[in-house]
Amino acid sequence: MIPRYSRPEMVAIWSPETKFRIWYEIEAHACDAMADLGVIPRENAEAVWKAKDVNFDVARIDEIEAVTKHDVIAFLTHLAEHVGSDEARFVHQGMTSSDVLDTCLNVQLVRASDILIEDMKALLAALKRRAHEHKDTVRVGRSHGIHAEPTTMGLTFARFYAEMDRNLARLRTAREEVATGAISGAVGTFANIDPRVEEHVCEKLGLQPEPISTQVIPRDRHAAFFATLGVIASSIENVAIEIRHMQRTEVLEGAEFFSMGQKGSSAMPHKKNPVLTENLTGLARMVRSAVVPAMENVALWHERDISHSSVERMIGPDATITLDFALARLASVVDKMIIYPDNMLANMNKFPGLVMSQRVLLALTQAGVSREDAYAMVQRNALKVWEERTDFKEELLADDEVVAALGKDGIEEKFDLGYHTKHVDTIFARVFKD
Repeated sequence: MIPRYSRPEMVAIWSPETKFRIWYEIEAHACDAMADLGVIPRENAEAVWKAKDVNFDVARIDEIEAVTKHDVIAFLTHLAEHVGSDEARFVHQGMTSSDVLDTCLNVQLVRASDILIEDMKALLAALKRRAHEHKDTVRVGRSHGIHAEPTTMGLTFARFYAEMDRNLARLRTAREEVATGAISGAVGTFANIDPRVEEHVCEKLGLQPEPISTQVIPRDRHAAFFATLGVIASSIENVAIEIRHMQRTEVLEGAEFFSMGQKGSSAMPHKKNPVLTENLTGLARMVRSAVVPAMENVALWHERDISHSSVERMIGPDATITLDFALARLASVVDKMIIYPDNMLANMNKFPGLVMSQRVLLALTQAGVSREDAYAMVQRNALKVWEERTDFKEELLADDEVVAALGKDGIEEKFDLGYHTKHVDTIFARVFKD
């Protein structure tokens, strides 16, 4: 992922230096386990740890790989340059390349998950704070982009909080599912390496042994992991779309923070564009683009092929780096977002009283009017408000049939905003559980 959409801590997980350090730890821990089992001499296992403080030379490994055409062999050759050829002769004993590659990838995905989990906690904190801040800030709810009934801005934030809280649970599950390692040798039979080596290496790296690997760790785990990232990205876009809508000039119920010196357009100085949430919409597409390739990686030939390898070298870093950046950006947008309560009321009253139509409809049916007749009575008055910009309550008060059924006081009583917000506390208790 390009630096513009990258944060250093996540980028570092995917650097060649980090990768080779993890490879080294896998090999060194495996040697320790084999020494414990009496498979290799203890002094050879200890010799491998002479490289524990080495900064592996990426350029040198690339130079070796240019000849060997094999990245793991290139690394092992470079490791022997530091440890000594004779001392390193038992490194990788009974192992195969996928033992190193797959276990390393899962270590990286676990570390990436830990960053993403913290990102999500920060976003949840921002959503919760804004939800409580605007719990009683009334705005109109919309369905199909059209005014529906009153809600509150707090409920909007609470809805996004609940969605992201579910995503946090999904991410934790995905982390757990991908946190496996395999040191099982060719075709995964442990023919040339004791399963206790795998157990030792996984314990040292914070993984669980893969119950059964076929030389590669099953890719349904990774498919589920990247699918989870895709769902989180879609939720990011869900929030971003709402903010973009709110910032439209003719709506202006909320807006991204516009900093001192910021410019909205190279041509039109008046512009204040929702560039951050538009950017988040685009970044969400990029994260989701990793999902289908991850699904396609599940089906490999027999015990292994490497058709998944090139895919994961791209989507592993790109999806996690992009999502990390997007979550941090969205948390900042939510935290600094400007809310315009007066505009919310003005928008709701653009067609005065119209959003109370359902309550009047229900009152008419409760007063003994058939639903079909009640609907026709309410709709004919509502359409006048749409077409002539009149006041809905005044139209109802001038309608003899409606007055006969409800009485003037009964009509007046149906225009209380508090009716629509009476269960906000109940919803908040469900969402935030505090």
